[in-house]
Order: sequence, then structure tokens, then C-alpha cells
Amino acid sequence: MHDEPDGELELTSALVPLFVIAKGRALPAENEYEHTTLVTAREGTSAAARTLSPEARAVMDLIAEGFLSVAEVSGYTRLPLGIVRILLAQMADDGLIFVRNPAPRDQRADRELLTAVLDGLKTRFGA
Repeated sequence: MHDEPDGELELTSALVPLFVIAKGRALPAENEYEHTTLVTAREGTSAAARTLSPEARAVMDLIAEGFLSVAEVSGYTRLPLGIVRILLAQMADDGLIFVRNPAPRDQRADRELLTAVLDGLKTRFGA
């Protein structure tokens, strides 16, 4: 009777780094960091950013120049969206980033109104 680990229970190497990157933190609430939530680095946070993990530093370097959506950050860093949301939540808790939530659905522009404006502009200026 050997105490050999069951092969099916072993974690794959792809899962372990993601858990390490997230430092065991859970995902923030879904509405806290939607795909369209915009994030940017706060000014004067470069010294504090040096203590971040390499992945979090990559995110900070990416958003240092201006606002990017959470989905864009995920795409540029090639990190899963959930991991990016966890990293951003940690950086927000540390006061390193500024988060701008998307406009609520009830405050978004009416598609019919925008179509009417576009048609009017085409009529007036030709297109």
C-alpha cells in the first residue's frame, strides 16, 4: 500500500501559475469590473508599483498612459479576464489605479435617436 497521488487529482501546470498570480484571491463581484470598465494608473504610483508581481507591473505599465477597458487589458496582457479582474481589484484596494465604471444601461444613448442624427448629418453634409 503505497501513498501514491492519484493522477487525476494533480493540478496541471497551466492552473498553478494562475492561482499564484491571483495570490488565492477570489473574483470580485461581476458588476465591479465589467468588460467595459475603464482603468488607468494614478499619478505618483510608480514607486509603489515596483513591489507588484510581474503580471501586475505589466498591467500598470499598460494603463500608465491612459484609460483602457478591462477587456483590452486582458487582451494585451494575454491573461484570462478573471485574473485581470483580480489584479485590478488588488491594485484598486492599494490605491494604485483609478476605475471608471461604464455608463448604466438606462443612461446610454437611444439607438433610434443616434440613427436619426446620423441620417440628418448625411442629408445636410452628404455622405
